[in-house]
Amino acid sequence: MAVQKQTANQIRRIEELQGYVRTVDHVRKLVAELEANRAARPKIIDGICGNIARELSHMRQRALTANLGTLPDVAGQLAIVANRAGTGINMKVRALADGVNSMTIQLDQALKMAHEAPPEKAKDKDKENPPS
Repeated sequence: MAVQKQTANQIRRIEELQGYVRTVDHVRKLVAELEANRAARPKIIDGICGNIARELSHMRQRALTANLGTLPDVAGQLAIVANRAGTGINMKVRALADGVNSMTIQLDQALKMAHEAPPEKAKDKDKENPPS
């Protein structure tokens, strides 16, 4: 099987997706920290939850312009879950962990599609943008 050279757009898309993967990994670490500190003072728990919500909100804003399917919606819902008061810590940790796993799966699929995207042909570009 011949290895195809990636286009500049493919490389840009892959780097963009890897940035989202890094954000999701950071959120996963924060969720693990939240789970490890279940018995901590409420101020500490609220601080961790605030960090999670902030990261996810920023990710949602960036992902809205990147055409990533339902990823921005999931990130927005998880930000709400992280900020929500009154829910039990166990339910919050479980919902956040499940959401982070869902985002990981979506990003893995998007990365796979970005790597396997067929290269754009010069003829196709000419059809889309005819010379004036």
